Amino acid sequence: MNKSYSLHKINENENCPFKEAEYSRFKFGDKSYAEKFAKELFAGFVNQFEDLILSREEIVILPSPYLSIPTASNFLCYYFKKELNSFLFKNGKKASVESKIYRNQTYVTDYGNLDFEERVKLISNDTYYIDRNFINDKLCIFVDDIKITGSHEHTVNKILNQYSVNGDFIFVYFAELINKDIHPKIENYYNYYAVKNVEDIVNIINSSSFQYNTRIVKYILSLNEEQFCFLIDNISEEKSNDLFHLAISNNYHQILEYKTNINVIKID
Repeated sequence: MNKSYSLHKINENENCPFKEAEYSRFKFGDKSYAEKFAKELFAGFVNQFEDLILSREEIVILPSPYLSIPTASNFLCYYFKKELNSFLFKNGKKASVESKIYRNQTYVTDYGNLDFEERVKLISNDTYYIDRNFINDKLCIFVDDIKITGSHEHTVNKILNQYSVNGDFIFVYFAELINKDIHPKIENYYNYYAVKNVEDIVNIINSSSFQYNTRIVKYILSLNEEQFCFLIDNISEEKSNDLFHLAISNNYHQILEYKTNINVIKID
């Protein structure tokens, strides 16, 4: 079984079914919106899939692939899992467990403006690993924030086939682009709706519900010298240290475009 569910359907350029500013802050690390979106997403999801969920004893939930730095969808997945496990508890069922697809990313390009073919080509050199034995023959719920071209789902299905994973798979999205006449670059319109400059990034980092994710780390490491120095001067030393350790954990210090800024914040 391979199914897909999305809470919000994007049919028009000018009529977004969710609040763009909230979504943008979520994409850049504001966890309060990850929690809000997850509650809304689970409510819609369980309304459609309640019988299937309650019929299964083994449920595995997986966010979009990453190596060391979580994606924004990882936080969506975290709160979605909390909602799912509360539902399972109320129904006397065993809790779901979380797994992960490991991804070694090979590029720095933001693919939010690319079409399906360009996205698949871009990520084709990435390497992935999944624990086949852990998820095999289980109900697997793959949680992501948005489906634009379907390249993410295509890639995950390719990984599942590569590792010969059996089971039932549901791809769950907060939003999905339904109208294929709309260019995929609308994704970056949503991503950057509330992020126009480095001051907006500083504002998000200094909020009480912030946690670094892949998008904001890559954004920061791509800043020019003046912008980067402004950011470092306006966030705490703790946040700077966190940024450094996350960056090297993902081997970003070995990527030419990120080296300079990482060396500015390196820990002596």
